[in-house]
Amino acid sequence: MSILKSLKLLADPTRLRMLRLLERESMSVAELQEVLGMGQSRISTQLSQLKSAGLVIDVRSGKHNIYQGVAPADLMEVARLAAAELAETAADDAALRHLLGKRKDVARAYFDELAGRFGKDYVPGRSWKALAEALLKVLNFKVVADLGAGEGTLAQLLAQRAEQVIAVDISPKMVAFGQALAKEHGLSNLEFRVGDIEHPPIESETLELAVLSQALHHAEHPQTAIHAAFRVLKPGGRLIVLDLLRHSFEEARELYADRWLGFSECDLAGMLERAGFSGIETIVADRETEAPRFQTLVGIGVRP
Repeated sequence: MSILKSLKLLADPTRLRMLRLLERESMSVAELQEVLGMGQSRISTQLSQLKSAGLVIDVRSGKHNIYQGVAPADLMEVARLAAAELAETAADDAALRHLLGKRKDVARAYFDELAGRFGKDYVPGRSWKALAEALLKVLNFKVVADLGAGEGTLAQLLAQRAEQVIAVDISPKMVAFGQALAKEHGLSNLEFRVGDIEHPPIESETLELAVLSQALHHAEHPQTAIHAAFRVLKPGGRLIVLDLLRHSFEEARELYADRWLGFSECDLAGMLERAGFSGIETIVADRETEAPRFQTLVGIGVRP
């Protein structure tokens, strides 16, 4: 669509607000309803027009379509200037912050509740076979981080070989439990830190190995988490990702506080490549036999 036609389309304040929000954050129709305070029919109609104009795209995630703004940079510059004149802009920003906070609180509450029970309860994709596939790659690393470590089952295994292991988790209760276990088992080289995998509290270029084990599908922005892992790795350092292969078990959002319903091998390889990793490999390492038959995806990348 031409710039002129696009500008005419964005002359409508509702479409302008939606495009501005979707440029910043991918959202479902239900989330747009919450942020904008509008009905589903109205939002769906406006999204259809924006999509037809090529200003937004949608990606299927389970039963939901997730929308993302893809308007050209020059058009978005004009759109942002125009949106600044709208009385609703400040309220939209506040509502979006609230929505993102709620997303994170759901994941935090889920893992707080699980603290101390991870070794006993079923966690989708936590396959010892898949972990073994990754652990084969772990030998002879000195400084290692387990990002999204939970209570630290994997971190404890890593600490038996590495000189130093940093375990990062968003849940303070989970971190406290993991610290207690590390002390109980005499693992003085295992340190737990409270933090988000998208902004891990680790200095840049300090790690030889980073592991994201069944953590990426809980991230608000998986690509940001991959970029963060790249940042904390030394040149030559390696990232190992274990996660769920893309699936359609929608109930995982409620049962396990999952943000994403897994990733395809192409998804994961693309994220690793965009972050700057080389030597990228992916493999489906395990297939569970019981419904919903989760499959475990392993991805490996090296920081040049």
